[in-house]
Amino acid sequence: MRIVPAIDIIEGKCVRLSKGDYDTKKVYNENPLEVAKEFEAHGIRYLHLVDLDGAKSKHIVNHKVLEQIASKTGLKIDFGGGLKTDDDLRIAFESGADQITGGSIAVKNKEVFLQWLHTYGAEKIILGADAMNEKVAVSGWQEESKEALLPFIRSYQEKGIQYVICTDISKDGMLEGPSFELYEKLLRNSEGLNLIASGGVSHFDELPRLLEIGCEGVIIGKAIYENRIRLKQLESYILSQ
Repeated sequence: MRIVPAIDIIEGKCVRLSKGDYDTKKVYNENPLEVAKEFEAHGIRYLHLVDLDGAKSKHIVNHKVLEQIASKTGLKIDFGGGLKTDDDLRIAFESGADQITGGSIAVKNKEVFLQWLHTYGAEKIILGADAMNEKVAVSGWQEESKEALLPFIRSYQEKGIQYVICTDISKDGMLEGPSFELYEKLLRNSEGLNLIASGGVSHFDELPRLLEIGCEGVIIGKAIYENRIRLKQLESYILSQ
């Protein structure tokens, strides 16, 4: 199971929110590159980088942060937040993203998202299926769509999507544990799905359970920044796999 720490960016700084609420912003580091280098120093190879300014403004904003981390570390970066146009995508990949995550675009403009999938391939395009009450949420989680989560994921699987990041918004940043039951349900009903769990991870002991369920990866945010999970623990876990 891939261990994928998260760096969320507002105004070039490393922050965390609770339940996607921008009013709960807490700045953890003014220098995201410093954070990324520390992850890499502990054997971590992947990074989930979210442009929260981009998600709010509906176009890529913090691509310079992406470029800096990509050029000065060896981390494989998946990048999301505000990617709406072909130009946004081009900038993200040219700035060093290995993969991009499309959430709102996959709901609001399926034709464009499917074109990205066709152009770049399933290894490069991750479906961001973030949900509240098993309904897909969009626009930086500011609104809930009418799309039911499981049919939404399955419809994109039929079109070739292989990787899905699923965040239960009610859990995000709350340090109350992941949505094990939701992930079990999704994996039980979506054959061949590479599911990356996100939201709520609070203790190291939750990681083996996510692996047992069948998650391909796990995104960890606030638990690292609040020292609930130590980087040394993650380093040992990665080496043991």
